[in-house]
Amino acid sequence: MDVRIQGLSKSFGSNQVLKSLDMTFPEQRFVTLLGPSGCGKTTLLRMIAGLERATAGEIYFGGRRVDHLSPGDRNIAMVFQSYALYPTMDVAANIGYGLKVRGVPRAERSEKVGAVAKVLEIGKLLSRKPRALSGGQRQRVALGRAMVRKPDIFLMDEPLSNLDAKLRATMRGELKRFHLDLETTSIYVTHDQLEAMTMSDLVAVMDQGVVQQFATPEEVYDRPANLFVAGFIGSPPMNFAEVELASENGAPVLRLAGRAMPAPPQFDLSGAPRALVLGVRPQDVRMAAPEEAHAIPGTVWMTELIGSERLIEVEVAAKLRITAEVRSEVRATLNAAVAVAFDPSRLHLFDPGSGRALPRLGGRERAG
Repeated sequence: MDVRIQGLSKSFGSNQVLKSLDMTFPEQRFVTLLGPSGCGKTTLLRMIAGLERATAGEIYFGGRRVDHLSPGDRNIAMVFQSYALYPTMDVAANIGYGLKVRGVPRAERSEKVGAVAKVLEIGKLLSRKPRALSGGQRQRVALGRAMVRKPDIFLMDEPLSNLDAKLRATMRGELKRFHLDLETTSIYVTHDQLEAMTMSDLVAVMDQGVVQQFATPEEVYDRPANLFVAGFIGSPPMNFAEVELASENGAPVLRLAGRAMPAPPQFDLSGAPRALVLGVRPQDVRMAAPEEAHAIPGTVWMTELIGSERLIEVEVAAKLRITAEVRSEVRATLNAAVAVAFDPSRLHLFDPGSGRALPRLGGRERAG
């Protein structure tokens, strides 16, 4: 079933953590709440779970209002960052505890626990206590405890943050598979954009208690709604530079560091302010010869090898540096005279006053 929140707000004293949110989590989709620490994503998840009461607003599960219900009456399952396993119970008892509390007969309970353990590949661990398990095994047990109940809504609060990098990569794929197996609506909280981009059907990017953009991972990456989303999504982060919108021979151009380049054709520039913020991802920056038309000259400030790629930071004006991500074979000498060039179709433009992306021709971004 879907989850809908309407006018949802939450304050702790004078601190307003969530600010009148309206959004719908579609049925059987994997939706991630993504944002920096303190943006309100965990508070929102806890309110959906019933662990926090709203200051204002309503929560609906499949059209049924639930914000007045206790967590036990919402048919949700939640996996926490800390796993929250019972240390005196073995794995089988931990997984089946929720069923036991609900009065499920022992034989049926054992069958359900065994089925979930098989899916999670922890069948050989059922007699062990949590202290005898690795971090990844404990995480699987926590997932199993949630899965065994067949919840309507599956909630996860940074469940992979305590795992090492290799295991996190493995568990990302497994969590997505579990979601598909459960055929339920999953809401996942993280500050890790890689988790959000690789696992999600939809991503809600949050900041300061507001959903800045709610869209597919592709839309969030390719068409960020504002400067915050553009700077938060992507690694290495997007380059930003102040530019001037002008006209040469009747055609719109952007002036950057004393050079003019064609204005991006995908934006509606009618009524746009003369001062704009240009954004370009390092992957869309090309190294060029200083004499190349429309290239922006500069000097190499820093280089960094990152495996098969190399980051080259070019200073094009005082305190203005543009980072290019290129193949590792591309060499660059510190202080060498170089230039950077951009494909106009890959550029982003923002209003410096509001921070919002300029409207595009033939389409609009979905913001929160």
